[in-house]
Amino acid sequence: MTETTDGPDGVRLREHIATELARARARTEVLTDVVDDADLVRQHSPLMSPLVWDLAHVGNQEELWLVRDVGGREPVRQDIDELYDAFKQPRRDRPALPLLPPPQARAYVATVRDKVFDLLDGVTFTDRRLVADGFAFGMIVQHEQQHDETMLATHQLRSGPAVFDAPPPPEPRVRVGGEVLVPAGEFTMGTDTDPWALDNERPAHRVHLPVYLIDTAPVTNAAYAAFIAEGGYHDPRWWSAAGWAHRQEMGLTAPLHWHPDGQGWAYRRFGRWAPVRDDEPVVHVSWYEAQAYAAWAGKRLPTEAEWEKAARWDPATGRSRRYPWGDGDPTTNHANLGQQHLWPAPVGAYPAGVSPLGVHQLIGDVWEWTSTTFRGHPGFTAFPYREYSEVFFGDDYRVLRGGSFGTDRAACRGTFRNWDYPIRRQIFSGFRCARDAGPEEASE
Repeated sequence: MTETTDGPDGVRLREHIATELARARARTEVLTDVVDDADLVRQHSPLMSPLVWDLAHVGNQEELWLVRDVGGREPVRQDIDELYDAFKQPRRDRPALPLLPPPQARAYVATVRDKVFDLLDGVTFTDRRLVADGFAFGMIVQHEQQHDETMLATHQLRSGPAVFDAPPPPEPRVRVGGEVLVPAGEFTMGTDTDPWALDNERPAHRVHLPVYLIDTAPVTNAAYAAFIAEGGYHDPRWWSAAGWAHRQEMGLTAPLHWHPDGQGWAYRRFGRWAPVRDDEPVVHVSWYEAQAYAAWAGKRLPTEAEWEKAARWDPATGRSRRYPWGDGDPTTNHANLGQQHLWPAPVGAYPAGVSPLGVHQLIGDVWEWTSTTFRGHPGFTAFPYREYSEVFFGDDYRVLRGGSFGTDRAACRGTFRNWDYPIRRQIFSGFRCARDAGPEEASE
């Protein structure tokens, strides 16, 4: 779709951009208006920024890329660029910075947004790669939605009374369990065609995988509780050397936010306690914990390529879909996304989102750890800046896929890649397992 100035396609693209910008900002306002100013400037965990930093940071990125670069306009607040540079300011140090107070931060992001809406009417979407198909606007939409998920994770870490309400996710509609066999062969990984795909999702390339099996659903709380009950946290056989050292150092005995309640486990969700529900995907586990569980279960974590093939490959056509269910955007029937609910849906709640191979809930609910370290696809080119992806490549980060209940649909698709340190648990992370097929299984 790379047309357009004032034709019908251009009008539709402008309307789409304006809608997505407004939708992201409405969510940001919910996340920041629900608490008082003292809560906005407080650091609820050294792993996270004060909420007011995230608020002004999304405005600063929008100013840098859309007002100054795309629009060629004069800076709004060039004096604060360094304060809101995520690479120059580690999260643990941000509370000590001379940050904009909440009223000023709100006024700043509103001013920037007014200028963006003003310049949107005059943008030519064909004059350079940064704005082709509205890419720069899509990048900023995704950036704000990513920070909205980060702010939601901060809310999960805050103490005090609950401030959010949301309906529970749907109940299971089908029974889901066991594994799915994925036949050997090639599939297309990554994308060349999704207009708002980010640089680490590109380019599309062919990948050959041997036959393997992957869990039909994410690992549930009940399955994970069995690992705990059988001494999984106290048996070094299941842990890597680094994982065991981290488990001992941090005293890990259960997922983050789990506590014994006398009869089982309780889980603190956004200020409210509830019993751990057996059929929900486990959440708030680190890569090391996921790896240990998989070893205990006689399995392993899937590679990133295995995850993506299970999510996208259609054996009937041989093509890779944009999502497990097809190329259409997610709806509330397909997946638990966008903070519509405040915890993962039970397994079997979204049969409309199943992949052609019969794998469920690959999108939404919980980010799924893979065994893969974060690197560029073959032929990767950084765009529009190295600091989005390339500076994170290497052995330090593990890839997560699929999004969570806190991920917006604008920042989630079958090719979207997330990454984090293997020790991280404050994110909405879970996993599913995979394993190599045995000789008899491979011949089926």
